[in-house]
Amino acid sequence: MLQTAGIHHITAIVNDPQRNIDFYTTVLNLRLIKKTINFDRPEVYHFYFGNDTGDPGTIITFFPWPSLPKGRIGTSQVGVSSFAVAPGSLSFWKNRLAQFNIQFIESHRFNEKSIQFTDPDGLILEITERKGLLHNNSREIQGFAGATLFSAQPNKTADVLENMLGMECIGQEGKYLRFKASGNLGQIIDIKLSPTVRGLAGAGTVHHIAWRAKNQQQHQQWQELLTAKEYFPTEILERKYFKALYFQDGGGIQFEIATDEPGFTIDEEIEHLGEKLMLPTWMEGRRNKLEKNLPKLS
Repeated sequence: MLQTAGIHHITAIVNDPQRNIDFYTTVLNLRLIKKTINFDRPEVYHFYFGNDTGDPGTIITFFPWPSLPKGRIGTSQVGVSSFAVAPGSLSFWKNRLAQFNIQFIESHRFNEKSIQFTDPDGLILEITERKGLLHNNSREIQGFAGATLFSAQPNKTADVLENMLGMECIGQEGKYLRFKASGNLGQIIDIKLSPTVRGLAGAGTVHHIAWRAKNQQQHQQWQELLTAKEYFPTEILERKYFKALYFQDGGGIQFEIATDEPGFTIDEEIEHLGEKLMLPTWMEGRRNKLEKNLPKLS
């Protein structure tokens, strides 16, 4: 059976590009690993933030769209994006958020402690203490802990996680059903079972969640499986840093499957990730026009 290792990346929509960079690099201390454009809407930036080497499972990405109306977090969306820190790190993060006047609430679920807060555009974020991380002596965010899905049909989303993506259902606590993927980052996915408001796409909401395929062969197998099960996936698309295909689960959430390869060092060396505006080869001829029209960044 095909099994994903977990989250490859999560992509959200925000308004102000400079504010987006400032928050995720200054407050959360993530690295801007790629500055490019939305391949489908090249008048909009596409920012990628992650760990120092841009590994799958650490990447949160954004389309900063200044003129886009605000959305509403609700059903058929990723409701909460959760970052992983080592046990004993939450006191550091509580103090850090307080220094930036960011309010948070504390929670305890499935024997894990978390704090929940919002970014400047209203995206719901969480920092979770997670055992078994690679760097147990660091208080820094190490990647995704997982995500909470607000499905319009929780049973149908659960079926996709289990039977299409190969995750294991490991239990229920209150209004949350938990699944586990095979990796050690971004591997815990909760489905909220209780009703919530209908989600509306727009700034401050997640656009899609992407799952990891270890190579192009496995990626092709997923496309064939999804087609056979009538999930009507897209064709495999070239995203330069990975191959991508998209489909909707039965609960209305936009899912992507993305390959781990070739990665974010294909066009920049590790020490220079995120420094320049990187374009796909087919858009290089439009560089001057794009750079002139995109919002200026400092």
